Amino acid sequence: MLGILFSILAGAAMSFQGVFNTKLSERIGSWETNTIVQGTGLLLTVIIMLFFGKGSIKEVKNANKLYLLGGLLGVFIIFSVMEGMKSLGPTYAVSTILVAQLITAAVIEAFGLFGAAKVRFTLNEIVGVAIMIVGIIVFKWKVN
Repeated sequence: MLGILFSILAGAAMSFQGVFNTKLSERIGSWETNTIVQGTGLLLTVIIMLFFGKGSIKEVKNANKLYLLGGLLGVFIIFSVMEGMKSLGPTYAVSTILVAQLITAAVIEAFGLFGAAKVRFTLNEIVGVAIMIVGIIVFKWKVN
């Protein structure tokens, strides 16, 4: 149940962040916004880690180095979300992002990539994704 709550909060926060970042980038620029977002995020995270961190940052030397690319992906994600929202609008951009996330997650699970447990992707899931894609098309369809 806690996982569902956190997932809902993450989805809502991502939508707010995407809109806030897009609006800020219209004033100061995309890369400038990305710098501020990453910088304030780093500052807050370091403060939280110092007070509440339970792990050991020293153990990073024993982690798979591929997983260190998460920060680089964060920069790309923030930039891509801003550009998507600028050109598509928040609802259409977020819908497209969700479908892309779902398909990517399904591929990761289907092949057991990066240590994820292998999960069969059945016809039900394929139909579900197809319905989501059709929903995006119908949502964006302009009737004259």
